[in-house]
Amino acid sequence: MANAVDLKRTPVKTLVESDAIKKRFQGVLKDRAPQFLSSVVSAVSESKDLQHVDQLSVLNSAMTAASLNLPINQNLGFFYLVPYKGIAQAQMGYKGYIQLAQRSGQYQRLNAIPVYADEFGSWNPLTEELDYTPHFEDRKASDKPVGYVGFFKLANGFEKTVYWSRKQIEAHRDRFSKSSKSSASPWNTDFDAMALKTVLRNLITKWGPMTTDIQRANDADEGDYKNDLSTDTSEPKDVTPGASLEQFLGETDQQQKPATKPAPKKKAEEAKPNDLKPDVTHDPNEHTEQTSLSDDDLPFD
Repeated sequence: MANAVDLKRTPVKTLVESDAIKKRFQGVLKDRAPQFLSSVVSAVSESKDLQHVDQLSVLNSAMTAASLNLPINQNLGFFYLVPYKGIAQAQMGYKGYIQLAQRSGQYQRLNAIPVYADEFGSWNPLTEELDYTPHFEDRKASDKPVGYVGFFKLANGFEKTVYWSRKQIEAHRDRFSKSSKSSASPWNTDFDAMALKTVLRNLITKWGPMTTDIQRANDADEGDYKNDLSTDTSEPKDVTPGASLEQFLGETDQQQKPATKPAPKKKAEEAKPNDLKPDVTHDPNEHTEQTSLSDDDLPFD
């Protein structure tokens, strides 16, 4: 079995050639797996920072995108792989949240846009009234939005509007985004996209219907955004079903430990009444799809 440290340094383009890893992604993406893995390799080849992080963390973050059926392309804005302290973090883009909300079939309207100084009048957070006069024109690079607004209307008629000033966005970034100081962070490569994502994430996760995919996407973002109740950790949260990265790397050591002898079976006449009760802690019909990498997926002997 290859050393786990060596595998962390093995290039992604080599790891994805493993039949076991290909099979794992095919189990999630079916026929789209080869194209998806190709996009992961491209994303890493285009980023020197991603080339120098734990390469297994790249694949586990990519598996999060695969489980949400979102493409990995740093230019599309659906999902990002962000290097931070030697690992690759999974980070949602604003288009990814829009995509997941659309799939729910519960949104009649959903949008978020930047607001410039000559368009903004006032904002009442209590009544959610925004004095906004759109001016459609080509903006100079020096023109910076003064805020960002998000709006949705559900199929049942419920409506919600949120507005964040630019100062609120920057304060939120500085307080909660651990990777924002990285030159490869989308906060530095595309501030407006991340600002729109922040508004949409707040809008959808706080006020919209919480689907399983949106919850999973929100959990993935917790690897970069931490709320006041969570601890600051340099490692991202693995939100894909199945074994975590730590378990993935640790199973080798577990297999090397000597097996313990099973406890002797009790004789039927010695069994107590409580011993005959059925095990209700596990549903034998329950099946959880494994989408994160396991020890068997290691591509080298």
